[in-house]
Amino acid sequence: MSETGHSAMIEADGLSKFYGEFAATRDVTFQIKRGEVVAFLGPNGAGKSTTMKLLTGYLSPSRGIAKIAGHNMATDRLAGATHLGYLPENGPLYPDMTPRSLLEFFADARGLPSGRKSERIKAVVEQCDLRSVIGKPIGKLSKGYRQRVGMAQALLHEPDVLILDEPTAGLDPNQIREVREAIRRLGESKTILLSTHILQEVEAIADRVLFISEGRLVFDGTPAALARDGKTLDERFYELTGAA
Repeated sequence: MSETGHSAMIEADGLSKFYGEFAATRDVTFQIKRGEVVAFLGPNGAGKSTTMKLLTGYLSPSRGIAKIAGHNMATDRLAGATHLGYLPENGPLYPDMTPRSLLEFFADARGLPSGRKSERIKAVVEQCDLRSVIGKPIGKLSKGYRQRVGMAQALLHEPDVLILDEPTAGLDPNQIREVREAIRRLGESKTILLSTHILQEVEAIADRVLFISEGRLVFDGTPAALARDGKTLDERFYELTGAA
């Protein structure tokens, strides 16, 4: 694992992204410390994916600053990327490649030396349980296995930080359980931010919840605090979004 002196591994400071007059996100501010597993919750179209793309440096903010392990992702993206593993929703996995060839490709792209490359590929294949499909075309794999391949590439360079966009979207109940268990294991040693609109995901995985609605952060606290006053998470979800 990469070493860094920053206790705040993910930082958003006034993050805003405008498309003309439309604000995809507006003044989003939070910090996530080392070792936290945080669920980024909100309805579809609330701004979760946009915020994650700003944090990873995939998009440039209209204003505000995004940092990974202390590195400004607008001005120092390559340094920040060494600490970051990113699994976008429906990320490109090149269907004609096998998991092995894809992992070799990403290892070369990240500049892993040959000895380190084979060691890390073997490690993530074990970690994500890809042994049985390692030589099969990715296009022939189930959605659950494709998610595992995406997770393996995100883990390949041993990042401190994982940003996962809807990691269980489109999976069946058994696959969802497997992915959640993998995330819980990873959360023992890494800082994780995962977006979801599934309330059960929050209860199953997260130490903390960031709730976004219409591009604004409207709640930051524990799952227990979200379900305050005896209300269910469903009721609180509606309360934070339904009035809008």
